[in-house]
Amino acid sequence: MKLFYSPTSPYARKVYACALALGFESRIELLPTNPHVSPPELLAMNPLSKIPCLVADDGLSLFDSRVIVEYLDSLGGDIQLFPISGRARFEVLRLQALADGIMDAAVGRRMEVMRPAEEARNAVMARQTMAVARALDELEGMELSQTANVGTIAVACALGYLTLRFSEEPWREGHPKLNAWFAKFGLLPFIASTKPKP
Repeated sequence: MKLFYSPTSPYARKVYACALALGFESRIELLPTNPHVSPPELLAMNPLSKIPCLVADDGLSLFDSRVIVEYLDSLGGDIQLFPISGRARFEVLRLQALADGIMDAAVGRRMEVMRPAEEARNAVMARQTMAVARALDELEGMELSQTANVGTIAVACALGYLTLRFSEEPWREGHPKLNAWFAKFGLLPFIASTKPKP
């Protein structure tokens, strides 16, 4: 399998960390990619020019991290990313959605920072900042498991992105329980080895 990837993308990190947790390291070839320049190799597999994009062994291209992790989980592996059914499944899916929402807001805010300052930009950034703050408060009130699944991996990747891109706005101080969880979960090999470098 081939994965169009950037180490600073929290979505790509989520996919790769899930692949490592499943034990698929030797089955995935990383293709470092800058989607903002729309390279032809990526466009041939994903017309949206977004990463991550996984090309399966049979040539099927999959994009959007949620689709890719579902596919990887369907292959079997060392762990199960998604509980099969019942409340446990939907709790994990909800956790993934919450983490992906943090990523969406943080990445969106990061893109806005690159644009000239104006009232509309500032309003968008403020809205995204508040979305992240509310999501962090929600996570602080939850009992997060140290068990690896798509939800906990996604949360770790979202928190890692906040730490990377918004280090001047520390989230840890106001969320001691979440910080303690992240400090321990972050030691797992598939999280530690995918940590983006500043």
